[in-house]
Amino acid sequence: MGKMLRSVLCVVLPLVIVGCGTKVARVDSSTTMDLSGKWNDTDSRLVSEEMIKDALSQRWLYRWEAEGKTPNVIVGKVTNKSHEHISVETFTKDIERALLNSGSVNFVAASSERSQLREERDEQAIHASEETRSAQGNETGADFMMVGSINAIVDREGKRSVIFYQVNMELINIETNAKVWIGEKKIKKYVQKNAAKL
Repeated sequence: MGKMLRSVLCVVLPLVIVGCGTKVARVDSSTTMDLSGKWNDTDSRLVSEEMIKDALSQRWLYRWEAEGKTPNVIVGKVTNKSHEHISVETFTKDIERALLNSGSVNFVAASSERSQLREERDEQAIHASEETRSAQGNETGADFMMVGSINAIVDREGKRSVIFYQVNMELINIETNAKVWIGEKKIKKYVQKNAAKL
């Protein structure tokens, strides 16, 4: 009986160990994968690209271009008002990338980045040679600031749920506080969880 039990364990135990292992596969970063239905990198990228495409196709930009000027834009605060953790920094970086790559606007560093740059210029004023140091007081001011929010509503019944996201972005003239563009993007996801299989 003991030999039979050992034989069975020798066959079954490795199968149990292998079955409980974790599998990892590397995939292309642009691949769309939606495992939980929650906000993910694909949502961030698609929303930012669509928002910026819409913002740069509106009249406010045509007016600047008609005067032969290129506006300076900065991304301000984007607030996560949803029920889940969303990396707002990833989203704002997607916004910045889409703005900068458009070639239609000049992009100004955010306040956190500016403070680092000012510290570096202070250091250069003391330690760098006169020929190589960057001068203070030559920063480019922003003409417009883009701000926004991410909201979500969840409707759940049993193993089924609908997750609705609404992203609102606004472009504001810094000197006059006039809103020159308001954008909105909605995403709705239907999630159905299968019963656990034994």
